[in-house]
Amino acid sequence: MRFLRLFDRLLKAVAMLALLAAVLAAGFVLTRRNPQDLPWTALDLGRPIGLFTLPRLVDLTEDAPRCTGLLARAGIAFTPLPPRTSGACGYADGVRLESGGARGLALAPAGLGTACPVAAALAMWEWQIVQPAALEHLGQPVTRLDHFGSYSCRRIYGRAEGAAWSEHATADAIDIAGFRLADGRRITVAADWGGDDADARFLHAVRDGACRLFATTLSPDYNRAHHDHFHLDMARRGGIGRGVCR
Repeated sequence: MRFLRLFDRLLKAVAMLALLAAVLAAGFVLTRRNPQDLPWTALDLGRPIGLFTLPRLVDLTEDAPRCTGLLARAGIAFTPLPPRTSGACGYADGVRLESGGARGLALAPAGLGTACPVAAALAMWEWQIVQPAALEHLGQPVTRLDHFGSYSCRRIYGRAEGAAWSEHATADAIDIAGFRLADGRRITVAADWGGDDADARFLHAVRDGACRLFATTLSPDYNRAHHDHFHLDMARRGGIGRGVCR
């Protein structure tokens, strides 16, 4: 009986070692194949979106020099904006984008001024979400991003005194209205969101993808106030999975 007990313990020890080896092997494979999903992998705007990409982008709201360094290393054309203060509004990390990203996506209106973390997330969205979705659903790339702007000293939804300040008040948000395609055709949130065709599928795909990069993503599914645009912002809420996606 004593021998059987010792043998049983030995089998359990071997099983535990085998399990540990399997976990280590899985971790090694994950490290090699999906480094973006590891908590110690540094943020790189050109790297695929991973489990920790969103919180790292949000962290840039407190590290402007690091953010502008990431834009520069990614080849994004931008000009730093001087700090701006107007009561509770303003920003210290504003940049003016010369294009939507390193690949030259045009912006309309041109010369978008926004907080650096929004610019970083916008570039990743263009490269890794918008352009792949356009090719998949529409068979051609997007050449221009139409927007309603970023900085606006106002409260949420333009509410009166006492309401919370909008992320637009610090330029930590942008409203996306539509997309211009290579053939000149324009797809808009207002006209094409509710359809059942390739245009609508494209819009839903880029909305869903934005949820992986922005702390808040609001679409026409949220409320009537967003019937004609996507609201994308970098509000700090803390923790993975704390984003708002509607």
